[in-house]
Amino acid sequence: MSNINHVLLTGGVGSRLWPLSRKSKPKQYLEIFSENSLFELAVKRNLQFCNKLFVVGNKGNRHLSEASLKKTGVADYMDIVEATPRNTAPAIAFASFAAQSEDILLVTPADHIIQECPEYTIAIQKAIALAQKDNIVTFGIQPTKPETGFGYIEYKDETVLSFREKPNEETAKDFLKQGNFLWNSGMFCFKAGVFLEELKKYNPKVYESSLAAWQKSEEGHLEEESSLQIPAISIDYAVMEKSDKIKVVPSNFEWSDMGSFEAVYDYLKEKGHPVDDNGNMQIGSASPVFFTGLIDSILITTADALLVLQKESSQKVKELYQELEKNQPELIE
Repeated sequence: MSNINHVLLTGGVGSRLWPLSRKSKPKQYLEIFSENSLFELAVKRNLQFCNKLFVVGNKGNRHLSEASLKKTGVADYMDIVEATPRNTAPAIAFASFAAQSEDILLVTPADHIIQECPEYTIAIQKAIALAQKDNIVTFGIQPTKPETGFGYIEYKDETVLSFREKPNEETAKDFLKQGNFLWNSGMFCFKAGVFLEELKKYNPKVYESSLAAWQKSEEGHLEEESSLQIPAISIDYAVMEKSDKIKVVPSNFEWSDMGSFEAVYDYLKEKGHPVDDNGNMQIGSASPVFFTGLIDSILITTADALLVLQKESSQKVKELYQELEKNQPELIE
C-alpha cells in the first residue's frame, strides 16, 4: 500500500502582514494566533492522515522550521531545503522526486488557519480516494463573502470548469450569486508520479531543470547554480490550469489563508481580542491605545515600525512592502 506524505510548503514571506511578518520571521512562524505558530498547527493538523512529513522551505527559514518541529515533538521528517525560491511547482516537484511514484502527497501551505473538525477529515479522505484513482485534486472552500484576495474555482460536482484570477468586488459578488464558485485554497492531493507526469507533459523545462537540480542535491539540500536554472512558476500555472486530470473537493471546513490584516482582525476578534466601540483594533502594543474619529482601523506595533490602516485596505499592504523592499529594505528583514 502506498504511503501518504504530508508536503508542507514553508516558503512564503507574508508581505501583506508587514510589519509583523518579516523575511527573517515570516507569518507562518509567528505565534500571534495561539500558543502555536501556523506552521506548528499545520503539522499537528495533518499527522493523523499521513505516514511521513516532507518540509519544503528555503535555507533562510530552515532554523525556524527545525525549532517549530522540535516544539511539536516531530523528529522523523524529510527536510528539503531550497537554495533560492522558485515558487510552488518546483517545490512540489522536489518532494515528488523524494517520494515513491505511487505515494500520495497531501500538499498544504504552512501559513493557513483551518478549524479541525469532521468536515476537514471528510475532505481529506475524499481527496485521498480521488488521488488513488490517478486524479490531481485541489480543495475548494465554500465562499462566505465576495473576497477579492483569493482565486476562485468554477466547478460542477467534482469537475473543475475553470480557474479564475483574483476578481474585483463586482465579479466576486457575481461568483457568489452564481453559486458554483469556490475559493482556491492552495491545497492539493495526488500521487507523486502522476504530478510529475503532468508537469513533464505541460512544462517540460520546469520538470527537466527541477530534476537536474534535485539530482545535484545532497540529502535534500539544493545547490544554487542549478536551482537558478529552474523557471519560477506556481503549480496553478504549471499544471492545474492545463491538466485534464483535475478534480476538486468542495469543502465546508473553516479556512483562512491569513493573507491580510483583515483576515487577522476577523480571527483575533472571534478569539476575543479587544475591539473598541467603533471596530478599531490594536495589535502588538503594550501601552494603552485610543482611536478618535476612526472606524474599523487597525494599529500594528513592532519594535521598529508602526502601521495604521483601514481594515478594508488590507490588501494594499503588499504595495507598501514592495516600496520598502526598494527604498528601505532594512525594514523588511
